[in-house]
Amino acid sequence: MAGKRGKNEGTDPGKESCGCDQNRGCRVEAVLTIDDRGQMVLPKDVREKAGIGTGDKLALISWEKDGRICCIALIKSDNLSGMIKGVLDPMMQGTEDGKGELNGQ
Repeated sequence: MAGKRGKNEGTDPGKESCGCDQNRGCRVEAVLTIDDRGQMVLPKDVREKAGIGTGDKLALISWEKDGRICCIALIKSDNLSGMIKGVLDPMMQGTEDGKGELNGQ
């Protein structure tokens, strides 16, 4: 897959977002370990599939529950403005108040 980019990659605002919902493949790609300096390594195959290269900037998105961060995601900052609504809207559909608190939890 190296060198191939998905149809949703890039900054073209007319392209469909690749956010997670029931009809798309969201999955655990890797389990990362945080070192004593707070750093982690994204595996090479994940970087290649995501089109992430040296010097790329990633936005860290977090969801909070009961005052603690319960979930985090990384999005290439170049794609952030065009993708944020498409990524977050499906995830927020499962919340009671739209503030990140999951139904019944």
